[in-house]
Amino acid sequence: MTQWIADLMPHLMLAPILLPMLTAALMLFLREERQRLKLAMNLLSTLLGLGICAYLMRWTSSPASMAVYIPGNWPAPFGIALALDRLTALMLVVTYIVALAALVFSAARWHRAGVHFHSLFQLQLMGLSGAFLTADLFNLFVFFEIMLAASYGLLLHGSGRTRIQAGMHYIAINLAASSLFLIGVSMLYGITGTLNMADLARAIPQVHEADRGLLHAAAGILGTAFLIKAAAWPLNFWLVPGYSAATAPVGALFALMTKVGVYVILRLWTLMFSTEAGLSALFGSSWLILGGMVAMAYGAIGMLGSQRLTHMAGFAAIVSSGTLLAATGFGQNLLTAGLLYYLPSSTMAISALFLIADVVDRWRVDEGSGEPYEDEEAPFLNAELLPTEGFNLDEEEEVLIGRAFPAAAVFVGLSFMGCTLLISGLPPLSGFVGKFAMLSALLNPLGLGTSSGMQAGWTGWAMVALLIVTGLLALVALTRAGIRHFWANPEQSAPSLKVAEGLPIAALLLCCVTMTVQADDIMHFTQRAANALHSPDVYVRAVMGTRPVPAPAQKKAQEAAGPEAAARAAAQAEDAPPVAGISSPSADIAGAASPGRGAAEIETPAQPQEHP
Repeated sequence: MTQWIADLMPHLMLAPILLPMLTAALMLFLREERQRLKLAMNLLSTLLGLGICAYLMRWTSSPASMAVYIPGNWPAPFGIALALDRLTALMLVVTYIVALAALVFSAARWHRAGVHFHSLFQLQLMGLSGAFLTADLFNLFVFFEIMLAASYGLLLHGSGRTRIQAGMHYIAINLAASSLFLIGVSMLYGITGTLNMADLARAIPQVHEADRGLLHAAAGILGTAFLIKAAAWPLNFWLVPGYSAATAPVGALFALMTKVGVYVILRLWTLMFSTEAGLSALFGSSWLILGGMVAMAYGAIGMLGSQRLTHMAGFAAIVSSGTLLAATGFGQNLLTAGLLYYLPSSTMAISALFLIADVVDRWRVDEGSGEPYEDEEAPFLNAELLPTEGFNLDEEEEVLIGRAFPAAAVFVGLSFMGCTLLISGLPPLSGFVGKFAMLSALLNPLGLGTSSGMQAGWTGWAMVALLIVTGLLALVALTRAGIRHFWANPEQSAPSLKVAEGLPIAALLLCCVTMTVQADDIMHFTQRAANALHSPDVYVRAVMGTRPVPAPAQKKAQEAAGPEAAARAAAQAEDAPPVAGISSPSADIAGAASPGRGAAEIETPAQPQEHP
């Protein structure tokens, strides 16, 4: 069985894209009255996709840590190429974990609030998976449009004036971002003659000096489109109204959308503008750092000024994206490893907060109780400001002190407390581990002194201060909200919580706890992923070195010519061309094309700097 799965490995890279596409197509043939069947198909497809992505992530942990698939059997840069490495596998697993939690939560009530919810949900997964797997800018645009088209329908799911108004703003800003994407891609193609990411990494160091300014302008326009999706300031004004207006499972799924922008910036910036990019080395790093830090401050102040939990979750997403963008701009492999650990933790915590907000909002305005915050200013005191005798009795004159809390209220309260610890970065959960890893990289002079990239300076100290201050502001905001919702109203009834609503919240928080327990293994994984990102030659050789599978007639001709001709042809197919403009990594690259599979597997070189 294991060997059979290993033989299928190159083709399994297509599953995160093809599986949701086929599921969505099949569900379109079903009438809307078949909601239960659609839900079952959606759950089965998402669960199967999660299992496949987990296997792909496990496979990338092995020595053969990168695979390239060419579906059209055309070599790069002429044909479509899909690339799988540790970073891609990590993003796929996080995507399917959050998607499965949001889907299970929607099974309680929200999936029936509109039409085509399940089809749009699967198309959203298809767009997200394709954006992470593609190795070509044009196909990245295609998957972006699939993802955005599905998100338009999901945002409007449930209808209502607020959702329609926020949806119109959301659609307008994303159409503008798509236009900038096309303009930037067109300019890059005109300058370099290619849109393959690996080929762009080879071409940029060789761009003529007279075209260097136009190249940077094209990269700036393209980066603006991605920064809109990553919710960088001042391009993030659309996020909080849009995400807070969406239904709870859609808001939880949208927490992934900002991470797509962060992922693309991290991928393209380390490829196109690495330290080996010649005159364009580290282009835009200062803007990434400053823009990310301003977004951190803006999001933290927004959390402090918010009253609704959904607004707090939206601003928390901005803080998370700003942290990731600022850390990316330093170009340090140790810091990148910390941000890759922080990324899944913060994403799952924000998704869980969106789900908790829906439960709390229903609890706050339950049947017949109205708003629970219209009591007197001092309900426990009489006119003389003394404790009222017998006030702490219920309608049956029974003492309330010592009575057990309802299980649902305890679960929601503890879950909210867990989200507070994760988002603010307090110990002992994974939010603290991720922030501590980034702080260690910023404050470690040996690491900063011996690794390439942006040196700390005043920006490093500003980043350290913001990591601490934004965590403090998030703690104050969420603690205040927790007191208001869970403590300040003693007459509040027990919340209505179904198993389908509590289970995904618990699963997301349990994943964060697991990340804390397995922090050492996960940090080693993210460190190797960061080392590969900052060694662009690994990615370039893997993508550009993949050769098409010979046609059957060509194979027969080679076999008829004798074993020597067949061996010579196989050796030529496995021989990757040299990468011009990018130096070879320090360690030898062990990898070979997989004949008959259309994939290349390549080992990531070891790097000297890793967290202990």
